Amino acid sequence: MTEFDDEFSPAFEIAEPTVWRAPIIFNSPHSGSVYPNAFLNASRIDLEALRRSEDSFVDELIDHLYDQGFPVVRVHFPRSYIDVNREPYELDPRMFNGRLPSFANTRSMRVAGGLGTIPRVVGDGQEIYRERIAVDDALGRIETLYKPYHRALRRLINQTHQTWGTVILVDCHSMPSVGVTRDEPRRPDIVIGDRYGTSCSPLIPSVVEETMAARGYSVGRNKPYAGGFITEHYGNPASGLHTVQVELNRAIYMDERLRQRSDRFARVAEDFTMLADALSGIPLADLGPFQAAAE
Repeated sequence: MTEFDDEFSPAFEIAEPTVWRAPIIFNSPHSGSVYPNAFLNASRIDLEALRRSEDSFVDELIDHLYDQGFPVVRVHFPRSYIDVNREPYELDPRMFNGRLPSFANTRSMRVAGGLGTIPRVVGDGQEIYRERIAVDDALGRIETLYKPYHRALRRLINQTHQTWGTVILVDCHSMPSVGVTRDEPRRPDIVIGDRYGTSCSPLIPSVVEETMAARGYSVGRNKPYAGGFITEHYGNPASGLHTVQVELNRAIYMDERLRQRSDRFARVAEDFTMLADALSGIPLADLGPFQAAAE
């Protein structure tokens, strides 16, 4: 048994309803808050600083959707430990003792920013580790946590697609209420990411925007977050595979300083029910798969 088996039980969960209302999956990949002791001991910053990278409570905002007939996926390990919203091997060679595999992507923009598959920094830019970590440790996290999560998510998506002919994956995240720099404009309550129109039918972000705007939220698209690896990797709208990222401003549902749910928490959870209802009203025929037009 590895350290991963001991401390994550389970590493992630898929709550699948007995009767599905629609082919819509809600996913929370960054809400994990189970921190391995070895990780805490290797960190140069305390637990409170590490937790700033969490999408705190987002999994709780959507877990009730299981009772409404929608599957819900939630991860228990923290993104500062390993980030499943990255390619499997986006790794910074400066972080590790030992040689990385030749196929590792060491030059992505995310690696350069310290936010690869094994992050070097937390969300506010603080370095995580006191010293380099073993390559085998990093590869163990990928094999034991990252890959099983993506195998399970891919299986759920494929089964849904085979059963319904289409699928919508709603990837749920949260963002700090203010940006890193003062030059960044005020962030809206919700940012919809569809990789600039490439990860899903335009119907889907339109429904998200209309539904949430009607509930009183300010809504933006693709800035500052257009969607990460999950949105890009699983979205193929021509084949009826749709992914959309929904990024919540943390100020709308929690006290960021105290890391506590605010009085508006229940209302935001209720609004996710409204969003699920609205998305389930999209005619399946409008979501593909689509055949190429004859020449």
